[in-house]
Amino acid sequence: MNETAGIDDFEEAKSQSEISPPQESAESITGTIASAAGEVVTRVGSRRWLICSLLFFAATINYVDRQVIGILKPTLQTEFGWTELDYSWIIFSFQTAYAIGLLFVGKLMDRIGTKIGFALAIIVWSIAAIAHAWAVGIGTVASPVVAPIVYGIVGAFNSISALFGAAPWTFTLSVSVVGFMVARFFLGLGEAGNFPASIKTVAEWFPKKERALSTGIFNAGTNVGALATPLLVPVIVLTWGWYEAFIITGILGFIWLAFWLLIYKRPEDDKRLSKTELAYIQSDPAEPTTRVPWRRLFPHRQTWAFSIGKFLTDPIWWVYLFWLPDFLGKKYGLDLKTFGIPIAVIYIIADFGSIGGGYISGALIKRGWSINKSRKTAMLICALAVVPIVFASITSNLWVSVILIGIAAAAHQGWSANIFTISSDMFPKQAVGSVVGIGGMMGAVGGMIISPLVGYILQTTGSYVPIFVIAASAYLLALLIIHLLAPRLEPAAIRYE
Repeated sequence: MNETAGIDDFEEAKSQSEISPPQESAESITGTIASAAGEVVTRVGSRRWLICSLLFFAATINYVDRQVIGILKPTLQTEFGWTELDYSWIIFSFQTAYAIGLLFVGKLMDRIGTKIGFALAIIVWSIAAIAHAWAVGIGTVASPVVAPIVYGIVGAFNSISALFGAAPWTFTLSVSVVGFMVARFFLGLGEAGNFPASIKTVAEWFPKKERALSTGIFNAGTNVGALATPLLVPVIVLTWGWYEAFIITGILGFIWLAFWLLIYKRPEDDKRLSKTELAYIQSDPAEPTTRVPWRRLFPHRQTWAFSIGKFLTDPIWWVYLFWLPDFLGKKYGLDLKTFGIPIAVIYIIADFGSIGGGYISGALIKRGWSINKSRKTAMLICALAVVPIVFASITSNLWVSVILIGIAAAAHQGWSANIFTISSDMFPKQAVGSVVGIGGMMGAVGGMIISPLVGYILQTTGSYVPIFVIAASAYLLALLIIHLLAPRLEPAAIRYE
């Protein structure tokens, strides 16, 4: 890379980048992935892919810390005697905090910037991840405060259930459940910062035509985290114990934090960024820099298109993440020693979807398709690919089930790369963090609803069939609503202060 290259070289570099084969950058791990996907970085520069690699590893750690509880569900249920509803309310606690956090963290990222905002988020979630090891002690202290709140929520759910003639939910709160609920709550608050910060960073560091791909690349880190967790956590548990599993995985966030504080800067402040690459990053038409108040985001159909899409589809990923080990255990008799490989295969397949979903829409745009048609075509392909998951709950063959769930997980990740990207298609950079926060909050609310629902279904029927039917239909419904609310993905007509 020529660090002294002038702006005049930009158009030539851009033209060359469209016909030259990609080359791997030594400074960027994810530059290799981008090259494999057909994205050219040689002549323009590759500093932005180094930043993308930081986002990739943050997403990896985020999902390691998030998924440990799902891997340890059978172990913790045996040790503490949890019912399906006990476990569902622990997950509900995480998603409640995640929703609350996303309601505010996007605005926080827009105000204080991603460097400090992301650092604060990972500090909170890493401390909370480690605190799971002392959940029983935490529960002893917190029970007088938490128990009345939980029983009030259960009473409200029972009142709603009674309207439909459903049996009441019986729930006795133990100290261990309270402790894990508190730890999960603070984990959710911290982890709420990951995606708003990452999407805002992508909007700052990438031109629009690369955002879907870069989002797909960093989002692939979630699959790597989900893949690594079932392989590593059982080894830690069988060697030391479940306490150490939470401590060791929680420490990873502090390692990432050191690299983030050392490397990350805004593009215009990064002295290692060439003028050519800065010009490429800033090649989109200029956007206003005035702050956008939240009250001016909610009236727009584009905000609700993104948010309802997240509300309907995010909960499906929560089900994979927190109940997949349980499904494999109950359906095929797998345990802590044996479900690692099948789960790893599922998330390996999901990785292809994460990058592929972003690549599809980007490739269609380069062929001359409109952004609207490209994004929605990619999302339709993903939505249709989820439908066969219904058969995963009824087949007697483990590997058929694994492949079907893997395809559905890949489709979700491809969908996710595109639905995140449409937020930056429809909103200016300074509003993206807030919009993603609002949409992510809606997705977490959907997760809050599905968690006790899954617990209730499993407690009363013991079957995953209804759960997978919900998963199969959610994406098509979401795409229909997105299209009705934003038929052309037109930019929102934002009024600035």
